[in-house]
Amino acid sequence: MARWMEMDQTELTRQYSPSQWLHRMSADEVVKAHVAALREGTQRARSAVQTLMDVPYGDGDGEKLDVYVPTDPPLEMPLVIYIHGGYWQFLSKEESGFLAVPLVQRGVAVVAVGYDIAPKGNMDLMVSQVRQSVVSIIQQYSHISGLYLCGHSAGAHLVAMVLCTDWSQYAVTPQIKGAFLVSGIYDLLPILSTYVNDPLKMTEEVALRNSPSQLVAQLKNSSSTCNIVVAIAQNDSPEFRKQSEDYFRALESSGLNVSLEDVPNTDHFNIVEQLVDPDYHLTQLLLKMMGKKLERETT
Repeated sequence: MARWMEMDQTELTRQYSPSQWLHRMSADEVVKAHVAALREGTQRARSAVQTLMDVPYGDGDGEKLDVYVPTDPPLEMPLVIYIHGGYWQFLSKEESGFLAVPLVQRGVAVVAVGYDIAPKGNMDLMVSQVRQSVVSIIQQYSHISGLYLCGHSAGAHLVAMVLCTDWSQYAVTPQIKGAFLVSGIYDLLPILSTYVNDPLKMTEEVALRNSPSQLVAQLKNSSSTCNIVVAIAQNDSPEFRKQSEDYFRALESSGLNVSLEDVPNTDHFNIVEQLVDPDYHLTQLLLKMMGKKLERETT
């Protein structure tokens, strides 16, 4: 029996409430501070780099992208797609450009993806939308030298779902070179009976077909050459940490190119907020994955 199945409702809810596990501020304060930090970083990026806002990738109102591009883009450049978190029910692309500056300055394009969060969007729709966004980006930007995905929390779940896509149903087959899964959820069953599912209204069937942990074989078929980084925060809850560790082991056992990054002195929120910093460990890893090195780097 899975560990979460033995927990009472109160403990299960606490395990899947990231704001309850912080040491630096209260639960209410951290969510406000997190949104403010992402919004401020995004505004800074929009002021500092060249942008294309609200580029449609589908017909829906929420199916739009924000693109951050180098001023002098090379003929071929790496492109990072960022998929935001927010437990599938808050945040948007308006807070999702914060990581652009250190990447764009190194010749990397960044795309922030919008999707219909709950209750407007359900889980099947959100997964379908992010998959379609990747297809649209490939079709619009043929001069990409490498496609990389990055997602935080619910966004890491959606990135993992992109990795296990059966691309034969689509017009193109994206060659995804790398993926950063930051403090994600890969098994949706534990959250069915928590507050998280109130706006999502997932059944067990929906949760199973949208759980990356159930789809490792499909990922192996569609993303066998992808370099995957599963990152967890030192101060993520035990269940969040277990989700990442279990998913990493499942990918590793399938022979995939995957590594686990346990990031010290971080929690569920600042593990991703710090991507604004070019010297931050995960920023460095992302740049290294794309063959980029900071000029001032000496090691």
